[in-house]
Amino acid sequence: MNNEHEMATDQEIINRKRKSSEEDDHNHDLQLTLSSSFTPTTPIPPPPPPHFLRSTPMFNATPPPARRNRPILYWRPGKSETVPPPFPWASPRRATVQSLAHLESQQIFTITGEVQCNKCEKSYEIQYDLREKFNEVGGFIVKNKAAMRDRAPNEWLNPVLPICKFCQKQGSNVKPVIVEKKREINWLFLLLGQMIGCCNLTQLKYFCKHTNNHRSGAKDRVLYLTYLGLCKQLQPNGPFDPY
Repeated sequence: MNNEHEMATDQEIINRKRKSSEEDDHNHDLQLTLSSSFTPTTPIPPPPPPHFLRSTPMFNATPPPARRNRPILYWRPGKSETVPPPFPWASPRRATVQSLAHLESQQIFTITGEVQCNKCEKSYEIQYDLREKFNEVGGFIVKNKAAMRDRAPNEWLNPVLPICKFCQKQGSNVKPVIVEKKREINWLFLLLGQMIGCCNLTQLKYFCKHTNNHRSGAKDRVLYLTYLGLCKQLQPNGPFDPY
């Protein structure tokens, strides 16, 4: 009897172990099924280290330089941007001359203008070689532009005027004849003779107005803009940007 009881007990122990093993296998399979169907989310990156927060500013420390807004031109009734060109080297637009390449393609190599003596008051014409005189003015700008600081030098403010060919004596200088109608001013002749300084402030502001340049400020400021603006018209790709 004892042997039979011991055998029955051993069998129960074996059955319990087998049942426990089957339950463990079932739980393991269930974990595998759940883990295969579960898609993990993207892990959240850790916060940056303290030194990164200190070294990266929230805003730019130095703001970008402000751009200069060019003035907007409004036309009064009866006025127009275009006018009949007063000279062969002038453009139909006010206060504008043709480019150097265009003038030379049209066989225009000499620019003329009228002058008058301050002593005998006689008037006559002066001729300038277009290429030669433009090279003089352009070379002066390239050499001295940095030192000008957006202001016309004394050579432009107080130009050296030619001596009258009739009087032929010191102090008898001729000045360019600048007509009353500003749209008929001979700008190219004044540029080549470096006599734009003979214009008054109103005439210089007229040029700046119709070439989209600022026309506020003293005469040395608008005179500077006039010289560089005319050179830019003659040679658009040249180093004559006033701003």
